Amino acid sequence: MNVLLIGGGGREHALAWALSASPLLDTLYCAPGNAGIADVAQCVDLKVDDHEAVVTFCKDKAIDLVVVGPEVPLVAGLTDTLTAAGIKCFGPSAAAAQLEGSKGFTKDLCRAIGIPTAAYARFDSADDAKAYAAQQPVPIVVKADGLAAGKGVIIAQTQAEALSAIDSLFTGNASGAEVVIEEFLTGEEASFFALVDGEHVLALATAQDHKRVGEGDQGPNTGGMGAYSPAPVMTDELITRTMDEIIKPTVAEMARRGTPFKGVLFAGLMITDEGPKLIEYNVRFGDPEAQVLMPRLTSDLLPALIASADGVLDRFDLRWHDTVALTVVLAANGYPGTPEKGSEIKGIDAASAIDGVTVFHAGTARDDTGRILANGGRVLNVTAVGKTVREAHDRAYEAVSCIDWPGGFCRSDIGWRSLARETSDTEA
Repeated sequence: MNVLLIGGGGREHALAWALSASPLLDTLYCAPGNAGIADVAQCVDLKVDDHEAVVTFCKDKAIDLVVVGPEVPLVAGLTDTLTAAGIKCFGPSAAAAQLEGSKGFTKDLCRAIGIPTAAYARFDSADDAKAYAAQQPVPIVVKADGLAAGKGVIIAQTQAEALSAIDSLFTGNASGAEVVIEEFLTGEEASFFALVDGEHVLALATAQDHKRVGEGDQGPNTGGMGAYSPAPVMTDELITRTMDEIIKPTVAEMARRGTPFKGVLFAGLMITDEGPKLIEYNVRFGDPEAQVLMPRLTSDLLPALIASADGVLDRFDLRWHDTVALTVVLAANGYPGTPEKGSEIKGIDAASAIDGVTVFHAGTARDDTGRILANGGRVLNVTAVGKTVREAHDRAYEAVSCIDWPGGFCRSDIGWRSLARETSDTEA
């Protein structure tokens, strides 16, 4: 089979790494790819926002399956264009991708069918939003309704912060802007993934990520500074409840509305004293969660994606290594604001040579002399597997120490909750 993978981040490198191992694969293309993806796929200069150009490429290269990694092309309807052209695609339609494209849409769906989530209100006026927020207890959560690359969520600790957050999300977006203001939920976050074929659902492994830029989960939200899998907080009981109370009702409702969901449904959860509650949906693999899911997957990824696209997940299953995977994100100085680009990164080969370590590239480029340069905000994902969280953690940070990159930084405490839980269990 010939496969085209859309995207060029760490998630796509992890997917390309997994897809490249499939015996079903003939040629793997990636648009645009990055310096790491180039080692396992043919990177192509293809404007993915030009849907007809993607269709033409697929026909010229006899592409059997397109796998769309990021959310932006999905929300823009790339799957719809490819499907109309007779090209098989893994990923939801634009209508189904509203589950990520509009937080207000998802909150309204939750309210309509009783999915547990935070209380909320949505506004298209900054004045109305601020009047509402001024009457709510803090902390309070202010979200941009649309896509914001993981940075459109502000947890305001004071009323002043809430009002400032509302102003910032409406600034420059006076036409069509909308915000969602939510109750602040208390608990432990977890990431839950399921393949969906429009009707059937196949749960994947769980994960937990670190959204805040600073140590101890402090500071601004980012796209994710690290992750680990599995998430210890997700017991068998909580997995069953998540499927029965959140995932399956959503899939059934989307089908009932005539907009069936196909692809991977990613539920960001808060595990509260009352059980799992939905924070938000994403309609693609997580980043950096994909970088810890793929190393644990023992099954062939490619047929699983095909089964999702073909509507036959009820005849499918996946196997996972009984190991822990942990990834540390190395980000460019300035992230999550304006990252510094162009600095040279050395030592990746030395890090990759450590047993159980894989370095996934996120925002990298290779210059004419072969040097690896920073080309984004989150730049590398140093991933390690081990029998325990501690083993995976120590291997990952040993590999991080091999990387010579003064232009970047990382958190030193990825997996701290799980490490504390593991230590407590050992002492008990």
